[in-house]
Amino acid sequence: GSLSDVDWRHVKFIEQFSEDRADGRWLLMSDVCKHCVQAACLDVCPTGAIIRTEFDTVVIQSNTCNGCRDCIGACPFGVIDINPVSNTAQKCTLCYDRLQGGLEPACSKACPTKSIQFGTVRDLRGRAQKRVEQLHASGEQRAYLYGADEKMLGGLTSYYLLVARPEAYGLPP
Repeated sequence: GSLSDVDWRHVKFIEQFSEDRADGRWLLMSDVCKHCVQAACLDVCPTGAIIRTEFDTVVIQSNTCNGCRDCIGACPFGVIDINPVSNTAQKCTLCYDRLQGGLEPACSKACPTKSIQFGTVRDLRGRAQKRVEQLHASGEQRAYLYGADEKMLGGLTSYYLLVARPEAYGLPP
């Protein structure tokens, strides 16, 4: 399914096989709002309902949203949807309420594999780069970080370690 007003994060599971189906692999990606540095959704919002918080996250204030859907078309990642009850746009807030209380987002707190991590962008980039280096050293030369530089929308604050082209994961190149 797609991200929605009640499902703000899900794991994409992509099976890839060779033409003869002899070789295969699974690509997994936790799909969520990337909290872009240059967030197009924020730029197009006519009511100012979309804000950047003190934590550098991008949040939609439903009490200000008029449901125009401009943000949905502006988001290159397809992570915004309309709540059918309130008719307002909604997406992941990176658990803004938890951050205000000094807690980490629920997704990273509950992730059993620790593949979803929370921290400062600088620390996370360092950890992720070390993981890329480990994978390269073990023979996985395709590993790289997606969205960890300023090339895409000024940088993403939610970025990914990928082993295939972004399009394989449903991400823009």
